[in-house]
Order: sequence, then C-alpha cells, then structure tokens
Amino acid sequence: MRGSQMQVSPDQAQLLAMLVQILGAERCIEVGVYTGYSSLAIALVLPESGRLVACERDAKSLDVAKKYYQLAGVSHKVDVKLGLAADSLESLIMNGEVGSYDFAFIDAEKRMTAKYFEMLLQLVRVGGLIVIDNVLWHGKVVDPLVSDSKTNSIRNFNQRLIGDKRVSISMVPIGDGMTICRKIQNYIS
Repeated sequence: MRGSQMQVSPDQAQLLAMLVQILGAERCIEVGVYTGYSSLAIALVLPESGRLVACERDAKSLDVAKKYYQLAGVSHKVDVKLGLAADSLESLIMNGEVGSYDFAFIDAEKRMTAKYFEMLLQLVRVGGLIVIDNVLWHGKVVDPLVSDSKTNSIRNFNQRLIGDKRVSISMVPIGDGMTICRKIQNYIS
C-alpha cells in the first residue's frame, strides 16, 4: 500500500506487545493505526476482556486493519474510531475516561504529537505508559540544516519532554526511534 513505510518495524511491534504484557495493561489507546500492525500486536496480548481504542482518520487503511483484527480473532478487543484522533481523544475525556487507560501509543500526524501527548496524559493512569514513535525522524531532528514543520515539531516536542516532570522517559533507538514515557504524576492543567 501507498505509505507502507509508516508501518512500525517488527522489533517495534514486539516491544509494544512486551510493554503491554509487562504492564498488565487492559485498556489501551493507539493514535494512528494505518493498516493495524502495531494495534494487532497490542490486541493479541491483551486479556480477553481487554480493550484497545484504535484512532485512525483514513477509512481505507482502517478497512485493512479491521480485516486483520478479524482474521486474528481480536476484533472484539478493538474499538475502532474513524476520524480525527484529537476528536476521538476529546470524546473519551468528556465521557469521564480520564485516568482509566494503562497504555497509549502515538504514531500519527507529527505536528500533532504534542497535542495528542497532552490529551493522553489525561487519559492514562499514573504508572501507565505513553509511547511515541518517530522521535528520531530519520536523524533529521539533530540536523540543524533541516527545519521543515514536521521536523521542528518533533524536535521541539523532544526538547520539552526532557524537562517534563509528569513523566520519566527512555528513548529507544529502534525503528525510527521510540520514546517510552511512564506517567509519574497526575495531569495538571
């Protein structure tokens, strides 16, 4: 499919699944599903009663993902949200789901990462994890000659995250770089 480079690598999918298992997660959110490889890895390790809210704006990609959820027998664990992720996350917040999620994964529009992160900080419980993909952005984030809007957005987000006292972080250089954030204190608006 067009855009197939957006899919996480097998080692990233395995790491996400392992983090969900270690955490004993039952409620997860994914922002940016594409064709569902990472969300499938997460759904497969969730308990039968587990739930993954899968936010994706592209219906064609989501149709592919839903086909594989069905083939893998995990459709009952995945709550697909077609539309803008910010709207879906806002709906979860307004529905009283603040602090009720164990794990979240962000792999969507890079200029929106900071906004998604702030919304997920509200939704994820203390001790839960938020994982952000593409934090190295093909090495562009450390190249001072690159200053397009996506690169600057990721660069600025990474810089703010270093000093964010609400989370402890570890950047893992697999795939295009992933930052694992453990929420250590409640969200303060």
